[in-house]
Amino acid sequence: MAEHTFDIVIIGGGPGGYVAAIRAAQLGMKTAIVEREHMGGICLNWGCIPTKALLRTSELYHLMHRASEFGLKAEKISFDIAAVVERSRKVAGQLSKGVSGLMKKNKITVFDGHGKLAGKSKITVEKDGKVNDTITAKNIILSTGARARTLPGLEPDGKLIWTYKEAMIPTAMPKSLLVVGSGAIGIEFASFYRTLGAEVTVVEVLDRILPVEDEEISKFAHKAFEKQGMNIITSATVKALKKGSNNVTATIEQGGKSSDITVERVILAVGIVGNTENLGLENTKVKVEKTHVVTDVWGATAEPGVFAIGDLAGPPWLAHKASHEGVICVEKIAGLKGLHPMKKENIPGCTYCWPQVASIGLTEKAAREKYKDIKVGRFPFIGNGKAIALGEPEGLIKTIFDAKTGELLGAHMVGAEVTELIQGYAIARASELTEGELMHTVFPHPTLSEMMHESVLDAYGRVIHM
Repeated sequence: MAEHTFDIVIIGGGPGGYVAAIRAAQLGMKTAIVEREHMGGICLNWGCIPTKALLRTSELYHLMHRASEFGLKAEKISFDIAAVVERSRKVAGQLSKGVSGLMKKNKITVFDGHGKLAGKSKITVEKDGKVNDTITAKNIILSTGARARTLPGLEPDGKLIWTYKEAMIPTAMPKSLLVVGSGAIGIEFASFYRTLGAEVTVVEVLDRILPVEDEEISKFAHKAFEKQGMNIITSATVKALKKGSNNVTATIEQGGKSSDITVERVILAVGIVGNTENLGLENTKVKVEKTHVVTDVWGATAEPGVFAIGDLAGPPWLAHKASHEGVICVEKIAGLKGLHPMKKENIPGCTYCWPQVASIGLTEKAAREKYKDIKVGRFPFIGNGKAIALGEPEGLIKTIFDAKTGELLGAHMVGAEVTELIQGYAIARASELTEGELMHTVFPHPTLSEMMHESVLDAYGRVIHM
């Protein structure tokens, strides 16, 4: 068994882990990373990236059916689901290799296997049931991510009842589908399959879909999905799943009444749980609450020299949050001056459905509860020249300000390309810009970004094009 010594070791090569490793190497630390499957983690291999490749296909398929609106002709439009999946996997594979290349470029040692704490400042690396390496490091960062949550009686089988993983690699296109859960993961899959022609039903236990979003945006998205033919059932639970030879009958309870629906496949999207098992935490002071490791604002756990970042360390469950946490954690370990803890309220969230949804900061309800006196601005896509030219006139941009200080409290969007636009408001919040600075910013014309300006103007009674 080989023994190694490093300044810092990261367990888990996802977007939190590999970014932390690169930053540590940049700061001159002798760095290693332990990954048991694929570099890039779930996000790159089975989450963020391949799902966006799938959604791009469905977007193009949708646009091809609208060809006549743009003066074009397209006939007998179809798709090859095997080729769709193959492209998605190639995209993920290309980027995973790219991350491995970055490890070599930054002279980061990569251990292939399962990392586990094995005493103070020690880690063992196990592969195929055998411990091959022991690593000693003053600093250890846990970045093992999370996995799909399962519920009693609704366990996935990989054939008829899917998690996100099976939903990304269908061997055949299901004609009908039930999605349990309407968060970002559930809605993205619902949107993908519906756009490609499947009959899709979404069941949400809460009273509205996309429940973390602003209520007005949730309602807008709900209407848009129903217009596309999606069946949405809120304030409901799936009580049972009965499997047939090639279908599943779901018993859905809503308002005290039960009904059955039979579909070819079911996708479970009811949240995630942290990967805390078999990490050797039981022999440390590390605290785990609701399957997630408890840390301070710098990622430090109660065990000296042990840190945790990303999904393992709690919400929001976002790759960009994990990456930024990794950088902050490493810089704190390195003793850099002038650091600031990450403000989670400044982290934008994006859902890549059709129409897209993006947001940052407080919802209108939360802003009213906290600040009382607020100003709210809105601007519809139908009032924007670029949106009309693109053939995307359905959408809304909403901004919320503190009436006393002019602070931008929140921004909420639904419509084409809003996942790209939201970064403008992220910069505004990080820079603590007020309504005056935003109103005096010159936005280029014609662009969708002009709506961001108009929404700010509307909050103060100065909107131009509405």
